Amino acid sequence: QVQLVESGGGLVQAGGSLRLSCAASGRAFSSLTTGWFRQAPGKEREFVAAISRSGLSKYYADSVKGRFTISRDNARNTVYLQMNSLKPEDTAVYFCAAGFSSTSNHNDYNYWGQGTQVTVSS
Repeated sequence: QVQLVESGGGLVQAGGSLRLSCAASGRAFSSLTTGWFRQAPGKEREFVAAISRSGLSKYYADSVKGRFTISRDNARNTVYLQMNSLKPEDTAVYFCAAGFSSTSNHNDYNYWGQGTQVTVSS
């Protein structure tokens, strides 16, 4: 079993930055791929970014490409999401997920955190 705990969310003005962290415990973190998803009120959960076990391969949704950066530190069992040039449409609850393949499909992830709220004001 794997436990994931997100942190770093908050309120920021448009154009600002936030860095989300996801700390993992339990199963060897380096054996898992990890991803970030988000869900805005009244909308479906959507893919944001994913990173392979080694950290060498990264994948992004078109809506965040060039603004967000995913990274991981296997020694610290932590995955990060650096979010720059934030827009009001980035407002959502952000979830960390872990699994065995780097995909954009949330059904492919086995473990989920509780989420952290990100609010971007205009």
